[in-house]
Amino acid sequence: MSAPRLRLAVAADRAAVEEIVETAYAPYVARIGRRPAPMDEDYAALIAEKVVQVAEVDSGVRGLLVLVAQADALLLDNIAVAQDARGTGLGRFLLQAAEAEAKARGYDVIRLYTNAAMTENIALYGRIGYVETRRVHERGFERVYMEKRLG
Repeated sequence: MSAPRLRLAVAADRAAVEEIVETAYAPYVARIGRRPAPMDEDYAALIAEKVVQVAEVDSGVRGLLVLVAQADALLLDNIAVAQDARGTGLGRFLLQAAEAEAKARGYDVIRLYTNAAMTENIALYGRIGYVETRRVHERGFERVYMEKRLG
């Protein structure tokens, strides 16, 4: 497997992005009791807004980031890895790329949220330096917001 290459998504990436999101979040449907929010996003619009980046590995899209500028932080709105790329380090690569992007844009903080039912994600983010800042009921979901100070 070649090293991943990160680039802005283009319209032709939409199907791959949607497929990765669908398979990445499908296991959580039963746990949450409904489709997680990323599964129903308008990826055509997000790609057009230039907030979606894709990770190419061996000429195929295998992961994605959705990064949204906020006043005081860069929001990691979504991160997903293709089923066949799990366990390869691509998720770690994407998280590091998001943090590097935040720094490059002049942010001292990167923020994310996850569903409260995605306990393994909360634990993972905690292990890599994110701290929980709040829990809210938002858009019909129980969300856990976390952030990481960047050095």
